[in-house]
Amino acid sequence: MEVLKTDIDGIVILEPRVFTDARGYFFESYSRKVFEDVVGKVDFVQDNESCSSRGVMRGLHFQRPPYAQAKLVRCVRGSVLDVAVDIRKGSPTYGRHVSCLLTEHNHRQFFIPRGFAHGFAVLSDMAVFQYKCDNYYHPEADGGISIVDPSLEIDWRLDLNEAILSEKDKNHPLLKDFDSPFVMGEL
Repeated sequence: MEVLKTDIDGIVILEPRVFTDARGYFFESYSRKVFEDVVGKVDFVQDNESCSSRGVMRGLHFQRPPYAQAKLVRCVRGSVLDVAVDIRKGSPTYGRHVSCLLTEHNHRQFFIPRGFAHGFAVLSDMAVFQYKCDNYYHPEADGGISIVDPSLEIDWRLDLNEAILSEKDKNHPLLKDFDSPFVMGEL
């Protein structure tokens, strides 16, 4: 597995070693030992999957402490642009983001540590998105910032006038109006 560093410490892109032949392909999508060797110890406790059509945008979500979550995400069918935004008060990269194109063909995975808001946009006709979380989901701990906040300067590769968002995601605050529950060094 190759680890691609990003501009924000802690966020990494993982590229598995894929073996292909006339029958198709095979790769190891997750190995605790390999993951801990290249990223660090993370105890994943829940796997989630979503299926969405082109233009769907989900996010930018997080779980408030003490239920914060680190995530390891991938797209197993179709393609998505996945984004993590640093929302840790006191971080030198606060408000900055990293984006990663995840597709069924590149098999990339994107690791997002606690203290980041996460979202994605579906670029293909349909996408199946999977992710591992290191904490269980708690609806009372749901949080988010606006996925279409222009101050974040995210190129979603979509016409935002045609984006499909949930009512909840349409009502998240802009980053400038947001009081983050995360503090750098306290995660």
